Amino acid sequence: MKNIALIIAGGSGNRMHQDIPKQFLTVNERPVIVYTLEAFEKHPEIDAIAVVCIEGWEQVLWAYAKQFNITKLQYIVPGGKNGQDSIRNGVYELEKHFASEDIVLIHDAIRPMVSAEIISDNIRVAREYGNAITVIPCAEAMMQTEDGVVSCGSYPRDRLKRTQTPQAFHIGDICDLHRRALEKGITNSVASCTLMIEMGEQVYFSAGSEKNIKLTTVEDIDIFKALLAAKRSDWLKA
Repeated sequence: MKNIALIIAGGSGNRMHQDIPKQFLTVNERPVIVYTLEAFEKHPEIDAIAVVCIEGWEQVLWAYAKQFNITKLQYIVPGGKNGQDSIRNGVYELEKHFASEDIVLIHDAIRPMVSAEIISDNIRVAREYGNAITVIPCAEAMMQTEDGVVSCGSYPRDRLKRTQTPQAFHIGDICDLHRRALEKGITNSVASCTLMIEMGEQVYFSAGSEKNIKLTTVEDIDIFKALLAAKRSDWLKA
């Protein structure tokens, strides 16, 4: 059974308000997407990498792969009109090249701090249960609101999980899910995990990390730079 990383880099990153897509922004002389690719390149259980890429950046991505020695990159697939569309493009392409029981790990290009431990646990859970959604506990108090101005109640945080990526599935299963979703007219689900729930399926959790941040705003870039520079104090227990 092979494990293939599918990196989703099809977004334009409008919320970042930069001149180029956020996955191609340079941080400490490396594009964000290269950090992400390197995490999967270095992981011994990852057999191949595919990227769903925003139009016009494909050759840039191939050049980065050559420059930074990303040897596992095998396929670059066109992005779609939204996230669900992009993921569907990617998994349909993988279906042509890999067995239905092989595992695909769908990961945001703008989560460059994904660790080897997160990837390993995602693979472990997917192999055991058929899918795996990377999550972290919800530590904050969760307030309910109807208008975004005033609270009308709270929700127990121990009943909530905050989802991250990667999210792993058997290739045959995720392709079938997307086909069934299209038949039902579901075309803009937020993520693979939400699409699973909308289609009446259950999902299983693997372990994420607070460091596995998603770079959505300029402030997130500041946090990313700080994480790159940080070294855990020796006296802190893991």
